[in-house]
Amino acid sequence: MGKLTATGLKATLQAKAPGRYGDGDGLALLIGRTGAASWVVRVQKDGKRRDIGVGSAGKVPLKLARERSALVRSQVEAGIDPVAERRKAAGVPTFREAAAIVHAEHKVGWKNGKHRDQWLATLDAYAFPAFGDVAVSLVGAPAVRDVLASIWLTKPETARRLRQRIRTVIDWAVAKGYRETSLAMPVIDKALPKQRGKAEHHPSLPHAEAPVFMADLRNSETVARLALEALILTAVRSGDVRGMKWSEVDLDEGLWRITVEDGRGKNGRVHVVPLSPELMDVLERARVHKRGDTDLVFPGTKRGQTLSDMTLSKVVKSMHAAEVKAGRAGYMDPEQGRVAVPHGFRSTFADWVNEQTNFPREVREAALAHVNQNKAEVAYSRTDYLEKRRPLMDAWAAYCVGASGGNVVWMSK
Repeated sequence: MGKLTATGLKATLQAKAPGRYGDGDGLALLIGRTGAASWVVRVQKDGKRRDIGVGSAGKVPLKLARERSALVRSQVEAGIDPVAERRKAAGVPTFREAAAIVHAEHKVGWKNGKHRDQWLATLDAYAFPAFGDVAVSLVGAPAVRDVLASIWLTKPETARRLRQRIRTVIDWAVAKGYRETSLAMPVIDKALPKQRGKAEHHPSLPHAEAPVFMADLRNSETVARLALEALILTAVRSGDVRGMKWSEVDLDEGLWRITVEDGRGKNGRVHVVPLSPELMDVLERARVHKRGDTDLVFPGTKRGQTLSDMTLSKVVKSMHAAEVKAGRAGYMDPEQGRVAVPHGFRSTFADWVNEQTNFPREVREAALAHVNQNKAEVAYSRTDYLEKRRPLMDAWAAYCVGASGGNVVWMSK
């Protein structure tokens, strides 16, 4: 016979006095400081004690609470986890199961096969051992922080990708109604040690998507789209292409000499860019927009002013929005989950050189106008590798417009 009665229970709930009111056989009424009341049953198995909730006192009457309490005790005696059984009945997936569903839904829009494979592999290596079999509704900030902390300093790039993928799974669970709130990522971030020399990368596209993006870019023609096309084909910085002047271009030599005026030509040096046939075509199309009041190849709408960097970014964003509206993935950085930006195409170019060609590192760095930090190398090598950069830029331009056939690996000469 239980110690609580229906009448006494009503008075206790009205009083809202914080405390634990036992009914017997482990069942008790808990009233918190705020007055919230709930039923819990205390069980013990193999020397371990647990309190398992069986419902809100405002919704579950005393009789039903006793029935649920008896069921929980029977399950524990039979070696069954009542919480796990309740979770299965409610249809809430584990974190591992949720991750598999998210991966299946998202991979259709990922064109990079390597990214598709790595997405689940990262979770399998670090997250699943810690909370893979925990209901996605119960994965909390402390567990996520601990997993990230284990590799936060030793494998910073992997840790950041892991962070983003865990968050994607949790956000999916919120959207599906399996949990009420997402993870408190700002709190988790503050609880992690500072990563030394953490690089802020511009969102970029995988190089495999460059030809697709270029084809979409060429579907219509504006000054801004022409400028963005030139930026991609040359792998230069946004300010360099927006300030490009006709007087800097030598069509006979097939060269573009970026001057150091107006803040261009980073590091105070003239950067010479070989003109690929595809870039020559862009310049020919740009002549239609040539104005007598300026020497700019890609003039802005205001007289004598260049296009703004925001104008080029807006082109990418509008293209991405159109893709999403059409039901496709759009132009996102798969790791950062952000829309690609014009400057990010320099990373796209660098990745393509590294993964799809045999051109030397120093030729790639010269094409990107990077300064060699090795003083010994600078002292003995003062070339800009111009003649070696010609076939590199020709190969990149041909790849971007699809002339390479998609499967050709360009070799250095």
